[in-house]
Amino acid sequence: MKINVDLDDNHFLPDKYAKFAPAENRLDDIPTTNFPIKVNDIPTGTQSLAIVFVDYDSVPVAGFVWIHWLAANLPVADIPENIAHSDISYVPGTNSKYAQYHQDNPTLTQGYVGPMPPDKTHDYTLKVFALDDQLDLTPGYFLNDFRRAIDGHVLADASLDLPARSR
Repeated sequence: MKINVDLDDNHFLPDKYAKFAPAENRLDDIPTTNFPIKVNDIPTGTQSLAIVFVDYDSVPVAGFVWIHWLAANLPVADIPENIAHSDISYVPGTNSKYAQYHQDNPTLTQGYVGPMPPDKTHDYTLKVFALDDQLDLTPGYFLNDFRRAIDGHVLADASLDLPARSR
């Protein structure tokens, strides 16, 4: 399986999806429009796709790996921009904004929150999984729930590191 995300002319995640997103792509000053993902060479037998998008470079700043996006039970196809505002059915997981908003705002805690590196360019790791089934997860699941649910169901996975600028 192969995945691709278009970067800008400087080889960064386009501003629209990250720290310098325009107002129309933000909620509560947080970028919430996800980037599109092209998915190729999906294995035969794939019943759903899943996404994990994290920032390992956040550990020195935040003290932990920042989860930007979890999505499961996605259709077996390319993943469109701004999926939360599409008619595509999927199950959103909890991102690290949960630490700030808890359950007060599931729009911000159970969806894509774009990169906002505070100190320097960070490389964000996108991983897409091809699964042989739909996962038994409910909206708001956590990464540990996801890791347990995919056990024995991964047909293939692919990952990319996507840099996002801080200035």
